[in-house]
Amino acid sequence: MTAGRYRRLAEPLRWTLLGLAVLVLVVFLLAQRQQGIDVSYGRSPASTAGVDTDGAGTSDRATVPSVDEMTALVAAAPVVRLPGSVAHWNEQRVREVAGDTRILVAPPGLDKDERERVRDVENATIRVIGTEVSGGFYQASSDRLPAWRAQFATGDVTDLLIALITTLRKEPVPADRDELSWREPSGPELTAVLTGLRATGRHIAPGATLTDVPETAARNAFPDGAWYVALPVQRYGEPLPRYGPALSARFPDQPIVVMYGLWIEYHGPGAADFAELAGASFYGQFAGVLSRSDYPQRNVLGVYLNRVTDIRYAGLFERPLPYRPADPLRVALPALPWLFAGCVAAFMVLSARSLRRPEGRLGSRRDTAPTRLAGLTALAVEVSLLTDARSNPALTRGIVKLQAARSAWEEKLPARHVRTLLDEAAAELDDTARQVGIASYRPDNYLRGRLS
Repeated sequence: MTAGRYRRLAEPLRWTLLGLAVLVLVVFLLAQRQQGIDVSYGRSPASTAGVDTDGAGTSDRATVPSVDEMTALVAAAPVVRLPGSVAHWNEQRVREVAGDTRILVAPPGLDKDERERVRDVENATIRVIGTEVSGGFYQASSDRLPAWRAQFATGDVTDLLIALITTLRKEPVPADRDELSWREPSGPELTAVLTGLRATGRHIAPGATLTDVPETAARNAFPDGAWYVALPVQRYGEPLPRYGPALSARFPDQPIVVMYGLWIEYHGPGAADFAELAGASFYGQFAGVLSRSDYPQRNVLGVYLNRVTDIRYAGLFERPLPYRPADPLRVALPALPWLFAGCVAAFMVLSARSLRRPEGRLGSRRDTAPTRLAGLTALAVEVSLLTDARSNPALTRGIVKLQAARSAWEEKLPARHVRTLLDEAAAELDDTARQVGIASYRPDNYLRGRLS
């Protein structure tokens, strides 16, 4: 095969392979992107929106002093509670492990800037915002329903504090202890709740922030209707009235949702099948944002009801899982890396043969635009196998510049314009190589090695 005929056949194929490799890489990377936990349950009619983490949950009432003022307060006392703080703990248990620990407690509902001010108080060993407990590089979190119940029903952060303090002191973390106690509701308490439930299907106690029940979410979660009892956050250290079992004993066929602050529990038909699953999946996903924010009970209840709907449509309660056609992308996804590798290998073989051929009338191989374009393209393909989320943007910009340079050269645009595009591509690939940490992939070193 003559050189001219080889060039006419190989060059289009080489660039087609590069374009296909880039397309496969982009599709594969986009398929890996995740935005939080989003599980699909058949054709569940529940809203997929979660608890808004941007501006919702902040409160105009919540504020903190300046960093200097809080630093002075912490220096003067081992525990500083700012106005509006809601976190409580067993002082005896915490004192046993605290040592010289200094704790700064701030209210929930702070905006981003106010939370940063609290974290800038350097002499505070532990910072509690709402019921979110953090210190140093760590943030304490619960993973059990009793711990979440104590945290969101009474503001109890005892186990979180002990776990974080012992971790910072490099000591063994003691086992969690459920200190929440219960009592049977009194006659007048139960009568007040029953009166509201029989009249409207809901009882909103003084101090609760629930204004109304989200109708669509409630209808999807409990098509036959449910009763709702909303109570404020309970006083720490005092037994909680056990309304759920008391009401279920009188109305065994009636779904009942009880809220103690931001803690939600279900009682009624099917509770053994899904109540713990709904609670664990809901608080496992949203406990972090709920602990530091000041959401109205209605917002939190709506998301919980959507989670109950999703679980129902997953096949519980003898509801079959709706048919869903196979996703072609997900089926083909395992083959994409192999297709990418094949395109890259073929491109590198064709590029190597192109670089070995004498350039004839083009003069010095090192300085001609086609040779430099081919070398930088081969570099882009090789380094693409090593990039990550941090270095991908620079690589992508470099590939775009290379494609523009190729188009400019084929359309016989001024050589200076082609060189400028190649210089810009080289700069982006140099940035990629520095982020990857391999000096031999810097354009000057790479081209010198291949074209010497």
